[in-house]
Amino acid sequence: MKDFDSIPALMADLGKRAKDASRDLAFASAERKHAALIAAADAVWKNRARIIEANKKDLDYGREKGLSPAMMDRLMLDETRIQGMVDGLRTVAEQTDPVGEVLAEWDMPSGLNIRRVRTPLGVIGVIYESRPNVTADAGALCLKSGNAVILRGGSESFHSSTAIHACLVEGLKAANLPEDAIQLVPTRDRAAVQELLTMTDYVDVIVPRGGKGLVGLVQREARVPVFAHLEGIVHIYIDKAADPQKTLDVVLNAKTRRTGICGAAECLLVHQDIAETLGRDVIAALLAAGVEVHAAGALAIDGTLPASDDDWGKEFLDSIIAAKPVADIDDAIAHIRQYGSNHTDCIMTEDQSAADRFFERLDSAILMHNASTQFADGGEFGMGAEIGIATGKMHARGPVGAAQLTSFKYLVRGNGTTRA
Repeated sequence: MKDFDSIPALMADLGKRAKDASRDLAFASAERKHAALIAAADAVWKNRARIIEANKKDLDYGREKGLSPAMMDRLMLDETRIQGMVDGLRTVAEQTDPVGEVLAEWDMPSGLNIRRVRTPLGVIGVIYESRPNVTADAGALCLKSGNAVILRGGSESFHSSTAIHACLVEGLKAANLPEDAIQLVPTRDRAAVQELLTMTDYVDVIVPRGGKGLVGLVQREARVPVFAHLEGIVHIYIDKAADPQKTLDVVLNAKTRRTGICGAAECLLVHQDIAETLGRDVIAALLAAGVEVHAAGALAIDGTLPASDDDWGKEFLDSIIAAKPVADIDDAIAHIRQYGSNHTDCIMTEDQSAADRFFERLDSAILMHNASTQFADGGEFGMGAEIGIATGKMHARGPVGAAQLTSFKYLVRGNGTTRA
């Protein structure tokens, strides 16, 4: 890995080149962007052996750092996951180009015709940890939405991200688009992050994707707007009217499918009327699946550990879940309001009025009814991929896909029209 004498100079150069590229990319045709993404997908698959070889270096680095099994799972790439990246690139390629979409149009008595149309944000800085596939997802979505992007992957995924980035550049070249439209910070030096956060002359928005420490750093230090992807403190509330089989299926999938992703369930709330029946059955099933359960009250059965106050509002990102009985749906809602992160929360019930109350009274970016929280993913929402799940309320919220990476401008037409 190359050492750089001046990180500020390196980052300023990346920023200037990204800004220049963004001006050309803003009006690039949908056909050329489509061609770039298809060529990038082909390059990723063609170079899969090289990517896996690079990933082995990252896995070695991760083991040396003592990463948890869940974090190592996030980091690992194999042919199946590379195929997923390829599929994501192709899905984004086939989506309708958001740039230039007319969001609204109206005529005024003055004779003016006004249209509000989607336009790129400009240059996006994406800072992410561990998961090297974010390199492909973020690059694809920014390209599709006409934005240049500066990618800063986690130190542990440096080699994998570099190999994937080379494939994205290959796609840009094939479509005759500026290679600087997708750039990767070529150093693990943390000073590069600090520079990126303050590059107001070049960067229009920062998207952090990672743990609480990373997002907190970005929110404290950034001088440019931030689309915050906060912790996934994901709750599932099992109502007294929950269907037992649906509940077992959903809870097990939500916790165990992949424990290290932001949509993994971290806390189980069970209506007290069913705590000793369905509640205990769910706890037993989780224990049988190898999950460490920190349980309170009637949910504490043989094999569980006692829950502590520290377990509420905790993102385990591991095969661990907290569980407690609640008096009723309003008690569950109060708990989620106090300890949740406004990411994703779910209710299991056959009572539609209970589901409606849950949806109405909680303000998480994603609310689910009788569905696994592992669906909290832009790909599963039909967006092809996502840069992250935005938990704030300004501009973008929930899965951030291509359309969410645009702003808008007003196009006003007259015919020699003057104002009285």
